[in-house]
Amino acid sequence: MFNFPLPRIDSDDELRSLLLPYSRLNAGEIWYDPLNKHKVGCIDATDNASIKKIFNDEKAVLAIHDPPYNFVAFEEREILTFIEWCRKWVKNSFDFSAENSSLYVWLGADQNKHFQPLPDFIIMMRESGFKSRSFISMRNQRGYGTQQNWMSIRQELLYYIKGKPEFNIEAEYTDIPKILNGYYKTVNGEETDNFERSKSKFIRAGNIWVDVQQVFYRMEENVNGCYVQKPLKAINRIIQSASSKNDLVIDFFAHSGSTLLSSEINERRCYTTDIDPVYCEIAIRRLENYRSSGKTGWQNLNPFAEEILNDKKLRDHLSNKYDYNFELISSKTDAY
Repeated sequence: MFNFPLPRIDSDDELRSLLLPYSRLNAGEIWYDPLNKHKVGCIDATDNASIKKIFNDEKAVLAIHDPPYNFVAFEEREILTFIEWCRKWVKNSFDFSAENSSLYVWLGADQNKHFQPLPDFIIMMRESGFKSRSFISMRNQRGYGTQQNWMSIRQELLYYIKGKPEFNIEAEYTDIPKILNGYYKTVNGEETDNFERSKSKFIRAGNIWVDVQQVFYRMEENVNGCYVQKPLKAINRIIQSASSKNDLVIDFFAHSGSTLLSSEINERRCYTTDIDPVYCEIAIRRLENYRSSGKTGWQNLNPFAEEILNDKKLRDHLSNKYDYNFELISSKTDAY
């Protein structure tokens, strides 16, 4: 597989502007999927009236949100401003969730800035109407290191509920590796650990997920151009445990389209939104690419490869800023 990646869109305004003409949605518009009834809306998650248009009178049984954590895509804000922004989309999530429903929120914790915005967000959620259920940590395979601190290799996932939603315990039995032996007990004169005594080869997932691979460029599901993409395995686990077939799942921050694709794979309907038309387009293309090829991403390629090869401005930008060799890329693309 040859390399034809797309740089981070959120940190390159010129690249984003050059991709905008290839995005089928404008602000306020909604893409309807005629096959499995998904919807993708180019909508601000804090705009209640616009969110209402995508739902009509429906309610979701599961919300999975991955908001930007004061990173480049949204210029860094004061923490109180960020939390007030979160309060608005959390309210929309509550308003358009069913009486018995679940909410999962991925949220960062900058250990160099008093773990912001995690503690402030948790405090804000006390008045949201949702009830806290668990604090899940997903282990990254790679982290950023330092010689004067512990290496950060976790992603934080908060789990809340509204009412009394279903929780499918069967979906929780996973292939989590048995990295700890657990407690010991003597059975028939032989000392054994609790995994040896178990009659099942599967164990239930706890709130420390060590079996989910962080998405990176060697994985098929990789979507170049998107930052901190969430793994399909993690989204699948959430969807399978907190919803049933044909249920409605919502995601206010489509980004790479992981929730949309996971809903497709697991036979749920998904309504997802993003304020940026480019990410809306990526989510739609990812779904279409899966249906046509069976692939969950582009690995070392990218969702706009064809447009880039035929657009001189895009080629010039990537050549000048990132040293792309389009003679080499074009020849390998033809061979591929």
